[in-house]
Amino acid sequence: MRNRWTVRTALTLTALAALTACSSASGNEEAVREDGTVDLSKVTLRVGDQKGGSEALLKAAGEDARLPYKVSWHSFTSGPPLLEALNAGAIDLGGVGNTPPLFAAAAKSKITVVSGATMGGKGDAIVVPQDSKLTSVAQLKGKKVAVAEGSSANYNLLAQLDAVGLSYDDIDVQNLQPADALAAFTSGHVDAWAIWDPYTSQAELESGARVLADGSGKVNGMTFQAANPESVDDKATAAAIKDYLGRLAQAQIWSNTHRDDWAKVWSEETGLSPAVTTKAVDRRVAKPVKLGAPVVDSEQQMADAFADADLLPNRFDVGDYFTTAFNDTVPAS
Repeated sequence: MRNRWTVRTALTLTALAALTACSSASGNEEAVREDGTVDLSKVTLRVGDQKGGSEALLKAAGEDARLPYKVSWHSFTSGPPLLEALNAGAIDLGGVGNTPPLFAAAAKSKITVVSGATMGGKGDAIVVPQDSKLTSVAQLKGKKVAVAEGSSANYNLLAQLDAVGLSYDDIDVQNLQPADALAAFTSGHVDAWAIWDPYTSQAELESGARVLADGSGKVNGMTFQAANPESVDDKATAAAIKDYLGRLAQAQIWSNTHRDDWAKVWSEETGLSPAVTTKAVDRRVAKPVKLGAPVVDSEQQMADAFADADLLPNRFDVGDYFTTAFNDTVPAS
């Protein structure tokens, strides 16, 4: 069996070295007053984001208004490179799917998951061209499948294969970020694409993709906010993180009852068509959840599955990378 981890680790360490060289401390120490209170007006929170992510949602819900601190937004193509930047200290926190924290933790990255929300699994899907002869996951054996390694789509792909008795070695995996995967998919260079929304909706509506299988009943549908432990330990930055997480949770709840408004802003912020964002919004129901045993146990099962498939180097305790310190930011249901 090919040692996938060795190849990936070499690439990741190179990326981390480059990021570390250009990173700097958050510089929020001066925000702590002599009496120990925090002047949030002197705090800058460096937030990692993805296409149609937290920035767009906060804006849509109006939760970005009158922020008591400054936010410096940093955009990433997916969760894995975002967490590389987090580990390097280039950002304080950022939003990712259910899988990137596991790969980062396995690499002993400096990350702490500080909040979570369920979104459902329908947006995580394996798609094929409309005229493809493939009608089941079992038929992917020997086929080229594009996926962003370490992304939420990565686990959905693994789970879908396992459900039909296939392993990762039974397919020809093409490790591609969404933009490159879309190009490969539309040009016919791959047979299938494992992806997440809004890319799933974009592939369906703009490239005529057909959903072969989605993550319903296969994935936990979690999204997370992960922070650099040093940012969590910094009193001023932690105060801003707490406020930010509360606003984000409120915005997630808002999105369930203002779907048209959310889809419109998501479209404006990303350049995606309103049809794409509307389809993506209609597939999800956001529910902020407290971090604890149910969430950690679910993620532990995922991490163990990746290790058993030789996609992670060994088993480890997922709970070491989660904290309940910010659970009070989750609104009462």
